[in-house]
Amino acid sequence: MITKYAYPSTGRKLSFHRLSIKAYTLEDGYKHKGRRKRLVEDLRQKGISNPAVLAALMDVPRHFFFPTDFEDEAYEDKAFPIESGQTISQPFTVAFQTQLLDVKRGDKVLEVGTGSGYQGAILSAMGAELYTIERMDELFRKAVQRFKRFGYKAHCFLGDGSQGLPQHAPFDHIIVTAAATELAENLKHQLTEGGNLVIPVGDRHIQKMVLITRLVENKYQRSEHGEFKFVPLVGKHGWKS
Repeated sequence: MITKYAYPSTGRKLSFHRLSIKAYTLEDGYKHKGRRKRLVEDLRQKGISNPAVLAALMDVPRHFFFPTDFEDEAYEDKAFPIESGQTISQPFTVAFQTQLLDVKRGDKVLEVGTGSGYQGAILSAMGAELYTIERMDELFRKAVQRFKRFGYKAHCFLGDGSQGLPQHAPFDHIIVTAAATELAENLKHQLTEGGNLVIPVGDRHIQKMVLITRLVENKYQRSEHGEFKFVPLVGKHGWKS
């Protein structure tokens, strides 16, 4: 499965620098819920089977993370461009990574790359104690506003996500939403025993979705789960730019 960026087909130009959080829809009506239900069923048909993941996808209004003029794009199974040259991931990718993570209610989870806040909202809706870090100030500020406005609990940090949050470790699980050049050894060490790290690893063109499980203190298990395409993980333990 290769997940590619999919941009709007409307031809309308997005001017993110002029959009405040007020430019985003706050209503979640029957139309939105109906489209969300169809999307969730589509993801089920594509192999997403974890009931908690499917329930969270149904619970979290993805259009809350889209400008009002583009909310019709929110329930298509495709990525979408957001501020600072980044993307909100394709719903299948969000669901796939979350399913691999195997989150249980009350788990302490680190998200590297807050982005729009959508992935974090899914984790919060599943009952995770969410720690999330974003290096881009514009994305960080808007994600914090969304979490507060929509009622998703999260500990939010501005900084180099490639370094993780060692001062708050260990974590039950770690999810990385940007492409690493190689497996981040420093993130592995921030896991609890039995914890999972889900991270896309590869070059700028394509990455393997890697699952690392910490079995005991210095023993890990690695498996690969298909090919995806993410924006680069920039930082001390990632791409330089």
